[in-house]
Amino acid sequence: MRTRSRAAARTAASVGTWKRTLWAVSDLHINAPGNRDVVAEHVRPRHPEDWLIVAGDVAEDEDTVLGALRGLADRFATVIWVPGNHELYSRSQDKYKGKAKYDYLVANCRRLGVLTPEDPYVSFAGHTLVPLFTLYDHSWRSPDVAPADAIAEAEQKGRVLTDHYTIAPFVDITLWCRERLRYSVRRLSHVEGSTILINHWPLVREVMDNVQIPEIALWSGTRHTQTWPKRYKATTVIYGHLHIPVEHFVDHVTHAEVSLGYPRERERTLSPRITQGMWPYPVLTEEVNR
Repeated sequence: MRTRSRAAARTAASVGTWKRTLWAVSDLHINAPGNRDVVAEHVRPRHPEDWLIVAGDVAEDEDTVLGALRGLADRFATVIWVPGNHELYSRSQDKYKGKAKYDYLVANCRRLGVLTPEDPYVSFAGHTLVPLFTLYDHSWRSPDVAPADAIAEAEQKGRVLTDHYTIAPFVDITLWCRERLRYSVRRLSHVEGSTILINHWPLVREVMDNVQIPEIALWSGTRHTQTWPKRYKATTVIYGHLHIPVEHFVDHVTHAEVSLGYPRERERTLSPRITQGMWPYPVLTEEVNR
């Protein structure tokens, strides 16, 4: 967690009591044409004590991910990052792959003061903020089809996510997903009260209803998180991955997809969201005294 500057503190003091906001973005894809400029212009605090969630898919290479997070951490009082599939992409010649790449990013986020799924949970406006890293396990499929058969069928149709070639060769995804689920459940079991659950991949399958290519579900989540929002008293789930920035309401929980997306997608969806004050997405506000 970063310390605000003296200038920021003086600004806060000069205006007395005001509200700070917890904002959320995802899928910034910094290397996509124009995206870096959009982030520089629009992902900025309104008040010195504003916080920011970055729900994965900043970029593929470590230096770009950490450089982008460093810039955001210089603007916001606190930044919380969870990894997406793009942060895990690797080539055979890369130094860091699979779990080693994730560990490298976490270690360097800590040097930047950026919070990750490995750090103690913090609170905002009476909610425990829970950054998650759950991955996917190909379980969002027809129950009468084996995972290998479902993936093979997707390959035949040419509907396989890049993850299959840039993550899966370097780690057992299903096993890693199970490890992450157990780790997360152990930590969540100690949390009391309302939560904000933060994950790159969606937690409930209902959000896949708007996805036109059903095979994408194989790389988009796990059936084991379906009950988490209700079980862990979430008021909001923040996620990305699908590049379909909408709000879903499932069991009285708001599931907000907060992606920027690729140029063609943001050109279609970003302007109305900015006009409505919905990107970055305002998750919570709370009053702060001088």
